[in-house]
Amino acid sequence: MTRRPAGDAFALIFDMDGVIADTVEYHYQSWQRLADEEGIVFSRPDNDRLLGRSRREALGVLLGARTLSETEEQAWMRRKQDYFLEALTRSDFGPDHALPGVRELLSEARLHGVPTGLASSSRNVTIVLEMLALQSAFDVVADASVVANLKPAPDVFVWVAGRLGFPPRQCVVFEDAPAGVQAALSGGFQVVGLGPVSRVGAAHRVLTDLGGSRLADFAPPWPGPSGTETGGNLLS
Repeated sequence: MTRRPAGDAFALIFDMDGVIADTVEYHYQSWQRLADEEGIVFSRPDNDRLLGRSRREALGVLLGARTLSETEEQAWMRRKQDYFLEALTRSDFGPDHALPGVRELLSEARLHGVPTGLASSSRNVTIVLEMLALQSAFDVVADASVVANLKPAPDVFVWVAGRLGFPPRQCVVFEDAPAGVQAALSGGFQVVGLGPVSRVGAAHRVLTDLGGSRLADFAPPWPGPSGTETGGNLLS
């Protein structure tokens, strides 16, 4: 019989792009290249609308009213993926590209027996974690292939929490995208938004990044309704 975690036990669940590593710029470069080649106007604000979405969903946003056949969509998505991997390679992407505080928080969680999971809408999870030398840092890893409904549906977070053996209410999710914050909130998770309040202000707590954070910062008891706690490393 599976033992329920104690009431004060908790788990950490991380998004990948923009939380574990700043891959957002490389996604922007690859979408920009594809858009330029196809005569589509694309800017950084447009890229912000793609954050937290699957590749197919992002392509739909990029296309707007324009339609493609399934074969054409698959070809465009392959090109975008190739451009993304090229951008990573050109930048010598590696362990030093982990965002501030991530490696330290994961190490502290492992030291104290706090389970960790990764829940991403990306299909590049394995590649990116290997390049960061973080492939063994998580107890459970999920990408876009494990659930039918991606963010803003909560399914990928619920899937990871279930395999960690924790109910959503005893998990802290770290997210940098509006779709991810919405997904975690709707799933009943505690949510830490990383980035500007204008983007992740719906989260229970908002931080610039995880730099200087300690495991104790995220232990229960937690704040009340979203957006109510500020101070310390938090943004007002």
